[in-house]
Amino acid sequence: MSLPLAARRLVWRADGCTAARYLGPALSSGAVRKGRGNLANLLRRRLLHPVFQPIASLEDGSIYAHEALIRGPEGTALHTPDRLLHAAELEDLNFQFESQCVLVAMEQWGDLREAGRLFLNISADALMGAIRHCELDGLISLASQLGISPRMLVLEITEYERVADMDRLALAVQEVRAAGVALALDDFGDGRSSLRLWSQIKPEFVKIDKYFTKAISQHGDKLKTIQALQQIAAIFGTALIAEGIETEDELRVLRDLGIPYGQGYLLGRPAHLPRTQIEPKARVTLRDRMVSVFPEMRRAASAGSISRLAVIKAPHITRATTNDELAQLFFEHPKLHSVAVVDDARPVAIINRSAFMNEYSKLYYREIWGHKPCLKHANLEPRVIERNHSVDDLVGILTSDDQRYLVDGFIVTHNGRYEGMGTGEQLVRSVTETRIEAARHANPLTFLPGNIPISQHIERLLASGVEFVACYADLNHFKPFNDQYGYWRGDEMIRLLAGLCQAHCDPRRDFVGHVGGDDFILLYQSDNWQAQCEAIIAEFAHQARALFDDAAREAGGIQAEDRHGVSRFFPLTTLSIGAVIVNHNEFTNAEEVASVAARAKHDAKTSEQGLQIRANQGMLLAPV
Repeated sequence: MSLPLAARRLVWRADGCTAARYLGPALSSGAVRKGRGNLANLLRRRLLHPVFQPIASLEDGSIYAHEALIRGPEGTALHTPDRLLHAAELEDLNFQFESQCVLVAMEQWGDLREAGRLFLNISADALMGAIRHCELDGLISLASQLGISPRMLVLEITEYERVADMDRLALAVQEVRAAGVALALDDFGDGRSSLRLWSQIKPEFVKIDKYFTKAISQHGDKLKTIQALQQIAAIFGTALIAEGIETEDELRVLRDLGIPYGQGYLLGRPAHLPRTQIEPKARVTLRDRMVSVFPEMRRAASAGSISRLAVIKAPHITRATTNDELAQLFFEHPKLHSVAVVDDARPVAIINRSAFMNEYSKLYYREIWGHKPCLKHANLEPRVIERNHSVDDLVGILTSDDQRYLVDGFIVTHNGRYEGMGTGEQLVRSVTETRIEAARHANPLTFLPGNIPISQHIERLLASGVEFVACYADLNHFKPFNDQYGYWRGDEMIRLLAGLCQAHCDPRRDFVGHVGGDDFILLYQSDNWQAQCEAIIAEFAHQARALFDDAAREAGGIQAEDRHGVSRFFPLTTLSIGAVIVNHNEFTNAEEVASVAARAKHDAKTSEQGLQIRANQGMLLAPV
């Protein structure tokens, strides 16, 4: 049984007691006894005190642990942790300060007789110092006297200073873990964190720096980074804790990502007493079955690499190669369209087969020029493509005034060294395939999520069991408009529709995707989805009129050829939306949902109703 707080304090002051053995030189050192600084005075008078911030399960909202955070006397210059750490640095009392922080936190925790884990901040240097002075045993004994199980302690290695000797820290960690104490890395990803440190000490917990959680619902790059950390955590068997959660949107995204634990003001602020529940607003958010909309990375659809570009492992020549030698090379390789001129592994020119052989076959050419260098036939400005070129770089080649690459082909290098040859056909195919693949993730015209993110979000909705509405939007009479006014104005109309869809969706609840062309998918969790769809249809009908000329607006449409080449009258372009109400367990995959939504869209277009809804009871028409 642990002693009352007052009695324990008397015991800890006695020579040879557990606390004294743990603190060792920390409180009795000359630096503390003789120090004249404000922090030394606080340490002598034991005026530091802890506050506790909850760490909660993001699955059910229960309190999993508390982190002890140190404070100085309220109303003083050394109240906040930043000021305390700065003072410890100035007064050279880092180890003494950290030792007393651990002591007072454990003292308070033991007095409160709290259940659950306690996270204690300690720097790597202080941890190794405690091991070096044989003070770990004293810390474990102190925990036992306070009624704290060592297995409920987590030493959280702070990274406000770099770890100087990782190997020595790894040895210290072995002793800590042997005593039953768990380890955590704090603020991982803040710029001073180390993946090697994670790999070497394999902590039970890693805290994700608040930079990556702040506004994560709006930043696809942060979301992708956390997903990468999840993969690393799975390798090392580490549980992730997201720090700095301050908004419901952040909490919902982190929950849906599968991050097990979270910490932040939304869940609970630091307080003198541990909490039994997280904040009500956070509890409501975690109980809410609404599926968060993951942000997509705003990248151009042409982004990507051509590292998989097919390369012809062709022989090359030098500046000194003669015309006869080059002709013999072409005879030996009848399918070689061009050859590269290479100077010390660096390509400097390209010679086209057809152009060279036309000259070489002329009368008396071999007798006069056969033994002379062939460089006179070379294109000294060849297209040279590095294997890791981005597709954006290649677009400039395709659209440049110099189109000799179409017949000459191009030279492929790796790290600047000659690797082989490629054809113009391969270049065009590579750019096209890469752009098509990128467009499956983000449409190049609207930058809205493409087919892959659409399917992924539908799968998440189905897995959650939440009711949602899948809407398929498509333009009526768009092809005649596009043929009449050209692709530029057609793109304007598609961008208009994209903007209206986004304007009438709650970005926290609803998802807007661009399948391609004039086809859009809207996935609603908002209750007012029908009113929003009707508003999109009405506003599009009004705003799209401005894209027609005066004569078409006055006539109510345009005269154009249909798909069979027959000229007829087409009304002004309007919008049709087919909607499917998806209830729990009605569909098994995203393809089924998209297929039913497409049928509803088809019915809406053929029946000339703006909005058509499919539900369990059958077909419901909802004309605008």
